[in-house]
Amino acid sequence: MQIAVVLYPGFTALDFIGPYEVLRWLPDTEVRFLWHEAGPITADSGVLVIGATHSFDETPSPDVILVPGGMTTMEHARDQRLLDWLRQAHQSATWTTSVCSGSVILAAAGLLKGKRATSHWMALTALKALGAIPIGDQRVVHEGDIVTSAGVSAGIDLALWLAGRIGGEERAKVIQLSMEYDPQPPFDSGHMSKASATTKAAAAALMAKDLAKPAQLKAMTTLLWTGAIEAARSRGGRKRRSTGSVASAR
Repeated sequence: MQIAVVLYPGFTALDFIGPYEVLRWLPDTEVRFLWHEAGPITADSGVLVIGATHSFDETPSPDVILVPGGMTTMEHARDQRLLDWLRQAHQSATWTTSVCSGSVILAAAGLLKGKRATSHWMALTALKALGAIPIGDQRVVHEGDIVTSAGVSAGIDLALWLAGRIGGEERAKVIQLSMEYDPQPPFDSGHMSKASATTKAAAAALMAKDLAKPAQLKAMTTLLWTGAIEAARSRGGRKRRSTGSVASAR
């Protein structure tokens, strides 16, 4: 089984490191880190560097696709080469998955139109604008052969769910124990429904430091604008077809 993890400049490390640590223990598995070409890719911290092991061209038909999120997601959601590869690879993949805002990239590729999906709480609006049905109260959302997870740490939950489907429940439990994944956080502010207003505001401000950079603001605005135009054109097309049908019936 071949697992393709998409890396791009500005990815969030835990988004893919968590799932990687789960999925690499499945039997007969090859994990590839993909980008336009093999080579070093820097995380959103600007410090951590991970090597892309293969290019998109070298990996046309993986069994599992995983797209992480990051502070530069909106920018890469307009990367036509990435989107074209996702559309093609998804056709033969058993599972296409995302962590955090990685689902925005899946949506930009047209893979989530009319489908339930989740993401980081700050990216749910973008999901809706791109034609998905955003789900904000589930860690993992399974829709056919597409599985999306909420922000960052939820990728571990997604990967364990996936491991259960691929390797069987017992294998997934063994992997969970080997990782000693037994979350007992000292604070109960891990979801918008639990956090105080002060915590929510501080978290939004913290993330805005990176998201408010000119390049990311431009990418986000352009992506959402394009999505709005496509939605309007789609509605117009349906209306014309409906009018035409009524006229024919007369």
